[in-house]
Parts: sequence; structure tokens; C-alpha cells
Amino acid sequence: MEPVTVSIDVPQAPEQVYDFLDVMAHHQRFTDHYLTDWRYSGPARGVGSCATVTAALAGTRTDVAIEVVEAQAPRRIVERNVSAAGRRVAHGVYTIEPLRDGGSRVAFTYAWSRAPVADRLLAPVVRATMRRANRTVMRRLAAELARHASAAGS
Repeated sequence: MEPVTVSIDVPQAPEQVYDFLDVMAHHQRFTDHYLTDWRYSGPARGVGSCATVTAALAGTRTDVAIEVVEAQAPRRIVERNVSAAGRRVAHGVYTIEPLRDGGSRVAFTYAWSRAPVADRLLAPVVRATMRRANRTVMRRLAAELARHASAAGS
């Protein structure tokens, strides 16, 4: 299946965005519209940081194990996601690039390594659903970054 990429421009510097995204528990704040029941393990940040969540999309619910498998400060975080009893394996990749006039472009790419037959048969619908959910993630991430920066500045 073709990957899905969404992005947003934010006023925070790449280092600020990375520091926020590097903490697994922060992800709950901007993804809880479809990822719930967060359970954490491993370190709080960086490679080995893990969460198990319940994903609710398109009328289905499934547990997803998320683990950070690569971290390159301040530009890239790679998460490995396993769900559907191991039949779905994907990588979520955050890339953070500086903007010419300040701030950052944050992109998130969700790429399937393995997908159940139903996902492959309904690939256009699955990809559209993921794109819609992750566009919302990006908007909510921008709002959380602003709140986080404001709280840190106070």
C-alpha cells in the first residue's frame, strides 16, 4: 500500500518540536480523538519508548503496539506499529524541517510494511481514512505545541 503523508507548519523551532514529540506521553494529547487507552512501557522518551493504544477508526477497534525504533534529534523520529494480531505492521515517521523564515514544517508519514487482505482490498478507503485522521493529528499537534511553548515560557 502506498504511504500517507500529512504536514503542518508551526512557529516553533525544530529543536522545540523534536523535544515535544520525543516524549511518548505527549502523543496522547494530540491523537486521543482516535487513539485511546494509552499504556506506556520502556523509557519515557527516545528509542525503546513504547505505548499500547486502542485505535478506533472507520467503525473498527484494534490494539496497536507502538515503539520508537529510531530517533535522530532534532529532525526525525520513527515509530514501528504492530496491530491486527501482527497482520498489520507499519512505520510512522515524523520529520521536522526548519522553515526559511523561522518555525518548522512537521510531516508525518504512515507506511505499511504488511497489511491484512481487507486493508489491501480497501486500500483507497483505508488511505483516505488515515489521511483524514492524521490531518486532524497535525492540527491538534500544532495547538499542543503552542500550549506547551506557552506553559514553558510562563
